[in-house]
Amino acid sequence: MEAHNSGKEGMAEIVFFDLETNVPNRAGQRFWILEFGAIVVCPQKLIELESYSTLIRPKDLSVASLKPSRCDGITRAAVANAPSFEQVADKIFTILNGRVWAGHNIQRFDCIRIKEAFAEIGRPAPEPVGMIDSLGVLTEKFGRRAGNMKMASLATYFGLGQQKHRSLDDVRMNLEVLKHCATVLFLESSLPNLSNPKWQGSPTIMTRSRTNGKFPSKEEASRKSPPITSIAYQRKSPPITSIGYQRTVPNTRGSLGKVTESVRNLLCKAQGKQPLNSLLKHSHTLLR
Repeated sequence: MEAHNSGKEGMAEIVFFDLETNVPNRAGQRFWILEFGAIVVCPQKLIELESYSTLIRPKDLSVASLKPSRCDGITRAAVANAPSFEQVADKIFTILNGRVWAGHNIQRFDCIRIKEAFAEIGRPAPEPVGMIDSLGVLTEKFGRRAGNMKMASLATYFGLGQQKHRSLDDVRMNLEVLKHCATVLFLESSLPNLSNPKWQGSPTIMTRSRTNGKFPSKEEASRKSPPITSIAYQRKSPPITSIGYQRTVPNTRGSLGKVTESVRNLLCKAQGKQPLNSLLKHSHTLLR
């Protein structure tokens, strides 16, 4: 399998991707992909190199809602004239195959749906050279300081706006959340006093419990909500691999902005005119 390089030999590009699907509401009903969205990112600078998104028409149009269940706007009318999965399979294969796959809870949800969709049209599924599931990484490294581990909760914690539940918007938000978490973790490891609870806001969003064996009672319930107690990954899922990050400090706001400003003042006193950016360039080690 040939990996796509991003300018440095042996380093594959990262593709953040996300699926929007129907929510099964009766026994025997399956998931159908209604939208696919992805961005290809340079691992050295986290710069977006290309993007792709498309609505997808399911074979069973009745699984798509007549009215949008959330803010996503994906309705039966919206997907009725969209291409089928078979028609966009070549593009999806090209953008995913041989790259490092990244996303939120993709090991337990998106990867499975991709394999199912390719199997249904009788084609081999794309294969990653590595995987970064931000749900697992952030649960281990960042903890539950932002409330539950849903992308919407993490985005709210960092003041990044509301999750739109559209594939392309969500993967871009996913990347920004990772940047913010990596910055906070680096600052805390460099200046332990920053981990004082006064800097951490109290969680305001509670996780909706899920009952095994039962479908969500409302269609708006997220099909990708992480469980409260554990993160169980399939045994055959590819291992999470370390990717080097080199970037400037992302835009911050709210409590994170106060932390960054305080740290900047402290570092100026301790390091003279040395810019903060030069210290943050090694923050990639925190996600290993």
